[in-house]
Amino acid sequence: MAVRLQMKLGLVAEHDRLEDSPDTVAIVEPTIGATARSKGSLFLVVTGVGRGRRLRDATHLVAETVQSEYYYDESAGLVVCLEKAVRAANRRLLAQRERLALGGGPSGPIGIGLAVVRGNELYVVTIGPAAAYLVRQAHLLTLPDVGRAHGLPMEEVTPEVWRGEIAVRDSLVLISSNVTAKLGPDELKDAVVTLHPQAAMEHLHHRFVAAGGTGSDAALALEAGEVSATAHRGRLVPLRPPEPLAGLPDRSPIPLADSVGGGVAAVSSGASRARSAVGSAVAGLADRVQDLLPRRGARYRRITPAATRRESQRRAAFAVLAFVAVAALLGVALWIIGGSGPVTPITQINAGEKALATAREDLRLVFDNGTDFIAADPRRAEELLKDAVARVDDAASAGIPASTLSPLRSRAAAGLDRLYGVVEVVPQIAFSFASQNPAFDLSALVRGPDGAPYLLDRASKAVYRVSLQTHKAVPIMRAGQAVASAGVKVGVPRYLSVGGPDLLMLDDKNILWRWRPTDDTGKGTLRRLPVKDSASWGSDILGIGTFVANFNAALYNLYVLDPSEQQILRYTMLADGSSYPAVATRYLTTPQDVTKVTSMYIDGEVYLADVGLVERFVGGRTGDWALAAPGDEVLRPTRRYTLIDSPDPRRQGALYVYDAANGRVVAFDKLTGAYQAQYRPAGGSPAWDLLRGFYVVPRSPGQAPAIFWIDGDTLGTAVLEQVPGASPGSSPGASSSPGGSAGPGPSGAPAVPPKPSAQPRPTPSP
Repeated sequence: MAVRLQMKLGLVAEHDRLEDSPDTVAIVEPTIGATARSKGSLFLVVTGVGRGRRLRDATHLVAETVQSEYYYDESAGLVVCLEKAVRAANRRLLAQRERLALGGGPSGPIGIGLAVVRGNELYVVTIGPAAAYLVRQAHLLTLPDVGRAHGLPMEEVTPEVWRGEIAVRDSLVLISSNVTAKLGPDELKDAVVTLHPQAAMEHLHHRFVAAGGTGSDAALALEAGEVSATAHRGRLVPLRPPEPLAGLPDRSPIPLADSVGGGVAAVSSGASRARSAVGSAVAGLADRVQDLLPRRGARYRRITPAATRRESQRRAAFAVLAFVAVAALLGVALWIIGGSGPVTPITQINAGEKALATAREDLRLVFDNGTDFIAADPRRAEELLKDAVARVDDAASAGIPASTLSPLRSRAAAGLDRLYGVVEVVPQIAFSFASQNPAFDLSALVRGPDGAPYLLDRASKAVYRVSLQTHKAVPIMRAGQAVASAGVKVGVPRYLSVGGPDLLMLDDKNILWRWRPTDDTGKGTLRRLPVKDSASWGSDILGIGTFVANFNAALYNLYVLDPSEQQILRYTMLADGSSYPAVATRYLTTPQDVTKVTSMYIDGEVYLADVGLVERFVGGRTGDWALAAPGDEVLRPTRRYTLIDSPDPRRQGALYVYDAANGRVVAFDKLTGAYQAQYRPAGGSPAWDLLRGFYVVPRSPGQAPAIFWIDGDTLGTAVLEQVPGASPGSSPGASSSPGGSAGPGPSGAPAVPPKPSAQPRPTPSP
């Protein structure tokens, strides 16, 4: 009797695979007989050398291409179809090489282990970091592979298809070379010979993880089993009992039921015929009556002259217009007589007057009772002021005019701002780029290692150093600038950060540049700071940051916010400060979505502004730390924190957060998250409505700190202290002209908005 082969499969479940594994495993066993006889079953392992979501996308792309091309192609034999499928996958990788970050070498990191079983025929292809082993009679046979060192993509790929036979109890293993390099072929043979294919693959994966293996871990085993053919037998037909009443006329079991039913049917039929006859007679009588009625003769056709028709149309148009005019006049008259304003019910008017009286009484108790009630009893004062705001809202809903309510609301808001520690500051222009053509588009601001502001402009694609003493802006790096020591040109700057004595700049080519000032005029040295695997970051990086390990030695760790990895990648600098040669470690213990992070601040702990909230991570974990509410929800019900900075050491001093929803900067205790104070421009100035970056600078002991910020084309500054002689809610005239003071700068000279230098100063190579 003929013997058919059945494949027993074994592979590691997807949820048991390593998180950093980019490999893909695919199995196709056709259910259509014609496809199974002509193409057979396909078993595929695609491996990758490296990490990252893009490499995983590349292996998925190869697996999908090989499957679709192999089963779609009916133009040639099985061997030729396999070769064409592999070449098609290589072409797609070459076309998307840059998007998938596969490097630019002669060969890529992708490996293929492929097997096709058709009947007892076996076809095997291996390319790159993937291996195939045939276990027959307890002997491990390595199938030939002439291109093991070269993976996809490559310029020209010539896959070699190994052809042989597979017998009962033979086993085939397709496995990543990364696993065999860690465990060795002997352990692979022992597991396959002694265990079921599924148990063997799970055992090998556990051994690989226990041995410290990382990255590529794909493995697939299949064992040929015997399935005996069965003979086809006749179809069994169920027996049915004979029908005892077959052939007899239908009769009701109830006595006289058949006779009564027949009589009823006869009566119903007769009634229908009588109704039809009566209806026909009535219709005929109506027709005869209509024939006897007199008839009007046919009228002659009359032709109306065109002049008469035009006159009739003109009169009709005048009539319509007159009707519309009369209707409009009546409407206006009724509106004037009846009044144009809405009619307010008496009960609503009474409720509004009552709410207005309550609000005035609350304000009188707080402000006009002969004492400073806010200082004497702040809790009771807060209750009265909140009630006053609520009653003002009720009065507005009842129809009380806004002109009556606005002074009351402003007075209550001023008292609440005083209770909540609102500090109104005087914003000033420290430097303006408003006169530039094309217009500047500032996107980032940091305080440089020399204390000067450094700004990133997206319009001119350059980084500027602003001197507050000489009022000059000097470009220190510009897109397209050639750096002799690096051998490449600078890309478009994207992000800024400060590490010890260095200013760090990341361009759109993911090249990290280090600029170290040599004097206070804008001169310095620019050099490239190599970072391992920086080319694999892609274009979705959201920011960079540093933590200084040794300031004197210029050693600092680099943090990269990578949404595609759902991680903060941390790089450790070489001891001589020349590069970051090691693979990044993952700072977050649990990956999380960081696509909406707008700001990152690091002082030994990592603070993120994410979706309008601020999180603190200690050792890669987030705990129960959170920012307290300022308590002014009655005035500012929503908050959206987007920017973070602090001038103080770890777990000391204040954390300053920009609230984009209310145009203010809020200070919190860095250790506990407790609310301390909030700052906003005096007089309702919109100077902070569109902040794109800021930092806070401490001043002399006993003096309030200063803040520097940028919007689209202006560098502004202010001292974080109350306007002299004013209280929150008042309206002092805030100086916003260029002729005002430069703020806390050392010189204190007027800030005139000059033009920046037209060309960058030459930067010597290190």
